[in-house]
Amino acid sequence: MMMKKVVAVLAAGLIGTTAFGAELVINGSTTVLPIVQKAAESYSHEVGAAAISLSGGGSGNGIKALIDGLTTIAMSSRDIKASEVKLAQARGVKPVRTAVAVDAIVPVVNNANPVKDITLATLKAIYEGKIRNWKDVGGKDAPIVVVSRDSSSGTFETWEELVMKKARVTPRALLQTSNGTVVQTVAKNVNAIGYIGLGYVDGQTKNLTIAGTRATVQNAKTKTWPLSRELYFFTNGTPSGAAKSFTDFVLDPAKGQKLVKETGFVPLHE
Repeated sequence: MMMKKVVAVLAAGLIGTTAFGAELVINGSTTVLPIVQKAAESYSHEVGAAAISLSGGGSGNGIKALIDGLTTIAMSSRDIKASEVKLAQARGVKPVRTAVAVDAIVPVVNNANPVKDITLATLKAIYEGKIRNWKDVGGKDAPIVVVSRDSSSGTFETWEELVMKKARVTPRALLQTSNGTVVQTVAKNVNAIGYIGLGYVDGQTKNLTIAGTRATVQNAKTKTWPLSRELYFFTNGTPSGAAKSFTDFVLDPAKGQKLVKETGFVPLHE
């Protein structure tokens, strides 16, 4: 079936932000991306003829694409900014937010790193560049390699808000464009520290606990985990047509929400 091929190619990242003839164009957060990849394939089997163009690029880029009229649904791991709302209104766009899942941002280190637990204050100091050696946090005498997401990332903006408290990340940080590249970078560098969405935890890196609390689905759901957040779809106005059909599918407890759970995130409806 044509749609199956389309989804397979999209999942590989071989189709860009727009695709001529696509009924749905979905763009944005790389955190939300794995959920939508699974949902798009399952949805295509259910409805048959729909064509979906799907790409990442970060929450900021997704929201920008929505404002520019280039995407039907913007995936975002953060809320829309006041400045983005103002720009949207100036262009006649009415961004409407729909929560689709809950996520936890997880600090990760290399599997060979002996450090297991950390506090939010220590994370902030590391990412500010005030703590630069692992021996200062119970590790080996080795320089800390800070890995962060770039500024277009909703994950970065949530990290900036919840961990950095608006303090600036050290300019020495290695900036990555996706959760996947953070995992790869930390997995290859014994001295690296990074942060990823819960759905990207796959054993290639080691999760750090925060003040003794583990990043789990249950702790994210109850907000016991201090770095929990909702994941969103943004549409121009209340979802309608194909956008409503796909959003309803994602929110269906027996369909999309089941896939949310399978992907490692926390469903809103069970």
